[in-house]
Amino acid sequence: MYDRILVPTDGSTHADAAADRALELASDLEADVYALCVIESGPLGSIGLPGDTASAEEVFTERATEYVDRIADRGREHDVAVTTDLRDGVPVREILGYADEIDADVIVMGTRGRGGISRMMLGSVTDGVSRHSDLDVLVVGRDETAGSSESSD
Repeated sequence: MYDRILVPTDGSTHADAAADRALELASDLEADVYALCVIESGPLGSIGLPGDTASAEEVFTERATEYVDRIADRGREHDVAVTTDLRDGVPVREILGYADEIDADVIVMGTRGRGGISRMMLGSVTDGVSRHSDLDVLVVGRDETAGSSESSD
């Protein structure tokens, strides 16, 4: 059914809930998981932070690495092989491109539960992926993160 499961992450509790669901699914199906974090290109990518010797790009890359490594660590607990990768670019485009590259069978993503005008104005990476992907997209809703301390903006 599913041999390669892609889990995009932004390090949020919502993405962590999706990763947990993906790892459970992978364990049940003896599938491999691919954890991806996309670092959005933008004006902050080349600006150093005040008083910091590291550029914003280096800080973002370090955080992104922590996010995918966290999934890989949890994968070992589930005896699931996890491949990690970082990409730079527009998240929806990079996620869909990576899914094609690895020949993914399903994409498992979290959602922050935005609604109304906020969703219309800001858009949603999960929404964009689910609308433009030819693959199954399993969206792990905010109920999965009940009790989380992060707000569901």
